[in-house]
Amino acid sequence: METLIPGIVLVVLSIATVVSNTDRRAKVAERRLRMLDRKIDLMLEHLGVEDSTAELAFKEIDELLAQDKKIHAIKAYRDLTGAGLAEAKEAIDGRMR
Repeated sequence: METLIPGIVLVVLSIATVVSNTDRRAKVAERRLRMLDRKIDLMLEHLGVEDSTAELAFKEIDELLAQDKKIHAIKAYRDLTGAGLAEAKEAIDGRMR
């Protein structure tokens, strides 16, 4: 019994460490992906290439906002950009102004 408790604590700490490292790596990868997306967008803008699908999707988002369907607009924004809930809500609030 005396060795069981330290063993359980050791296992729990090991699992917590693995989960923490995995979460950190995912956040780093997500941040890096957003940076790369931004760079690609800047290059496309510099070259004068337009993304008509994104333009159509943003028109759809604006139409949803005009119909007072903010939650649907946030969902559409998240589907289009892959943004998180807080980021999408902030972006939609910015479009409403």
